[in-house]
Amino acid sequence: MNWLTWSLLSALFAGLTAILAKIGVTGIDSNLATAVRTTVVLVFAWSVALVTGPAGAVFTLSRRTWLFLVLSGLATGLSWLCYFRALQLGEASKVAPIDKLSVVFVLVLAALFLGEPLTLKTGLGGSLIAAGAIVLALK
Repeated sequence: MNWLTWSLLSALFAGLTAILAKIGVTGIDSNLATAVRTTVVLVFAWSVALVTGPAGAVFTLSRRTWLFLVLSGLATGLSWLCYFRALQLGEASKVAPIDKLSVVFVLVLAALFLGEPLTLKTGLGGSLIAAGAIVLALK
């Protein structure tokens, strides 16, 4: 499978995540819901990693790799905490499009920190995503 297939599957599962999380967060603390979800992700991710690759590979990671993966994990955790709280307070059909503004942030941050081009095409696409998210959130 190529990157597009994996990306579409990611989008499908992210969509399912919003619906399942909205149902699951009903009547409980959003932080507790995030903790339960994170535990499931932790067990699942380690299971997949150990089945598909050598267990000792974790010991070969550089300090730089550890640093950026830890920072990425912290950003993910903060994102999930905010996402679950937003789902608890709002409609999934409004929260999810705003959450997808992350695409716009990625375009800008990738240009600033990774040197990826911010072209007319990416600017227009990012603007359309932002406009769509706003239209969907306003209902």
